[in-house]
Amino acid sequence: MIPMVDLRRQYLQLKQEIDAAVLDVLDKTQFILGPNVSELEAEVARYHGMPHAIGVANGTDALLLALRALGIGAGDEVITTPFTFIATAEVAGLLGAVPVFVDVDPKTFNIDPALIEKAVTKRTKAIIPVHLFGQPCDMDPILAVAKKHGLKVIEDCAQAFGARYKGRIAGTLGDAACFSFFPSKNLACYGDGGMVITGDAKTDATLRMLRNHGSSVRYYHNLLGYNSRLDELQAAIVRVKLKRIDAFNEGRRRAAELYRKHIRRDDITLPSEAEGCHHVWHQFTILTNRRDQLQEELLRSNIASAVYYPVPLHRQEVFRDSPSRHGAFPVSDHIAARVLSLPMFPEITEEEILTISGVINGSA
Repeated sequence: MIPMVDLRRQYLQLKQEIDAAVLDVLDKTQFILGPNVSELEAEVARYHGMPHAIGVANGTDALLLALRALGIGAGDEVITTPFTFIATAEVAGLLGAVPVFVDVDPKTFNIDPALIEKAVTKRTKAIIPVHLFGQPCDMDPILAVAKKHGLKVIEDCAQAFGARYKGRIAGTLGDAACFSFFPSKNLACYGDGGMVITGDAKTDATLRMLRNHGSSVRYYHNLLGYNSRLDELQAAIVRVKLKRIDAFNEGRRRAAELYRKHIRRDDITLPSEAEGCHHVWHQFTILTNRRDQLQEELLRSNIASAVYYPVPLHRQEVFRDSPSRHGAFPVSDHIAARVLSLPMFPEITEEEILTISGVINGSA
């Protein structure tokens, strides 16, 4: 079976170093906000050329705490994409804010910057662009709209650690950026984990309180906070992998080029890298009108595939009462009915990609 992602293959390559890092944590028995969390925060901040990085429990909490720290709350509107994992919009709703959806670009699947300003109202407080599948959003026009209207920009980098936009690393362009270390991500732990980066010292201080029950001094609480601390064991694992993240991403870029070389069907649209972007290929997602049939044929050949995402957020039951001030979302609906993601991980071999491509090229 060719899996969507082979976590064991990568673990075996790093086993000695990861095992040593985990055993060291167990030996020192400092499990909450220990030295690995602090060191990882410093290393991630340094990687991005940013002054502050704050480890949290998961990528969803990273978004939630970032919005809170930037003052987003009840009645505020947050502009984002309907074609993403629900966490992006979910966190706005959990804070009493209103997610306002803007349709996506048909080539990149990212939020369409040309449509954002039409969605801005006097209640709009923030934009969350999602660098979907590892492809950075077109950030310059997004930032221009944000500056014009005094909006905060929170980059959702859950799938895009190490991606670049016009030479600038994703996550360094807005007021804050949020990362997930979920096991399948480009930079991943072996459970849940997340991080926020920011250039603002006040936002950093607020985030550190929010993740730890609203406290900066033990038993003294300035805010109503959360229990959202990055686990020391997971931080130790991510530190091992962070040293190799650029090599991992290059492995994904190699795999994407092989897919693009070997898949030859006029009725399939292949993903591409937008001009000025350095795509890190969290997913390799094709468009096909024969999705269900093709997925069944792949499965018969012991090849995994996945649909990210079959139901765009504007069609989710939980958002049925959310207001929409700017029409329908035809592009999101169109691609949600046609997307199919193929196996993608740094260690995938050319032989495996040839096998996958052969099934796709030969499908009826």
